[in-house]
Amino acid sequence: MSSGVAEAGPDVELRAATRPLFIGTYTDGSGAGKGIGIGTWDPAAGQVAATSVVTVSNPSFLALAPSRRYLYAVDEQSGGRVTALSVSGGALKVLNSQSAKGDGPTHLCVTPDGKHVLAANYDSGSVVVLPVKADGSLGAATDLAQHTGSGPDPDRQEGPHAHQVLPDNTGAYVHSVDLGTDSVYAYTVSSAGKLKLVHQVKVPAGQGPRHLAFHPNGRFAYIANELGNSVIVAPYDAASGLLKPGQPQTTLTAAPPSGVRNYPGEIVVSADGRFVYVSNRGADNAAVFAVSDDGATLKLLANTPVGKNPRHIGLDPTGSFLFSSNQDSGTVTSYRVDKATGLLTAVGTPLNTPKPVMTLPL
Repeated sequence: MSSGVAEAGPDVELRAATRPLFIGTYTDGSGAGKGIGIGTWDPAAGQVAATSVVTVSNPSFLALAPSRRYLYAVDEQSGGRVTALSVSGGALKVLNSQSAKGDGPTHLCVTPDGKHVLAANYDSGSVVVLPVKADGSLGAATDLAQHTGSGPDPDRQEGPHAHQVLPDNTGAYVHSVDLGTDSVYAYTVSSAGKLKLVHQVKVPAGQGPRHLAFHPNGRFAYIANELGNSVIVAPYDAASGLLKPGQPQTTLTAAPPSGVRNYPGEIVVSADGRFVYVSNRGADNAAVFAVSDDGATLKLLANTPVGKNPRHIGLDPTGSFLFSSNQDSGTVTSYRVDKATGLLTAVGTPLNTPKPVMTLPL
């Protein structure tokens, strides 16, 4: 006979359990963090909590290995490095670090086979390849690709500034987005860790591309442009690795306050390919775009207020929550995603944490 009360079982416990979350920070300057924050997020409510810190210098971007057993972090500074850490549950342990062969690494990725880590050196305008050893630690660099050129903005585009490097959906090509040269570079990576440039494509001059994200169907990429306050849809030929950037469209539903310039930051695509999200720094919101025409068209739906200077936004693995890392307000904030409309609703209590610049929920 039923008591009318649901009994707890493994599925209920799984849904109720918190999941690990890692927070990248800046460790320089006043109010700085101490390294990579270790915390949790609640799959039912989206609440974020912090538990401890692993000391790493300026770990401003994090990337998880395909095996999920290792985490890699840039050390964004002059004479930049990349740090390897082991992952066990929600715990991290530093394995080693290697030179990034450049200054100011701001982004990194792991190749789909898990055998190489690539990092984008912003200050130097280069991309480095580091081999991954059997234990997840990193070997010395096997190659370095140096970008050249400049753009029309004398303050931000005086030279190359590689801001991102990531593989396409097939893993056949990796793409580096360079703010300084208004370019996206496509490379292949050999088994020996050597880079071969396949294409360099330009966005309209002065847009200052920062990051891109691929649609799940692999036929389109979306480029967030830091200097142009815009996003660009780029049809993509996965066979050749060629992007064809279109025209910029705004990320704002209304102009920012007088005297405030908006700088788009992170861009992310929902797993079902129906929505694109962009963080707006200056306007301090998350832009929500609806995707149509199998990925070819973006329509701006809303700007949802977040914290100050949202350097990074990210979706949890289920796509139920979006987390915003708000560098200048020192908070990580949570938003429930309406999977039918794509719209965001703030939930939970903001996590106060020093200079958060990336949140990686597992």
